[in-house]
Amino acid sequence: MELLVALAIGVLTTVGIYLLLRAHTFPVILGLTFLSYAVNLFLFAMGRLAIDRPPVIAPDAAGYTDPLPQALVLTAIVISFGMTALIVVLALRGYLETGSDRSALDAPRHSDEGGEA
Repeated sequence: MELLVALAIGVLTTVGIYLLLRAHTFPVILGLTFLSYAVNLFLFAMGRLAIDRPPVIAPDAAGYTDPLPQALVLTAIVISFGMTALIVVLALRGYLETGSDRSALDAPRHSDEGGEA
């Protein structure tokens, strides 16, 4: 099971980095999303989650699982969703303004004024 989780984290990280290195904005956004999934899965794996144990100390329970990794991942999911929505809106605005979704710094710029770009 550990090998499967490690492989999944590695694949998500690899795909995320590959997409980050693309020169278009939407693959970069997807790459950031895959990297955030990899980090969330890594936090779950490092939290040593126990199966069928309560997250709160109960007098009749034999043991409990640490609720901190679950809370961290839940918070990270909410924050990454909000940031992804913001980045998508900014990328869409950039695409509508320039007519291109290239994210490279040396991409040709378009000017509506007719002067130098």
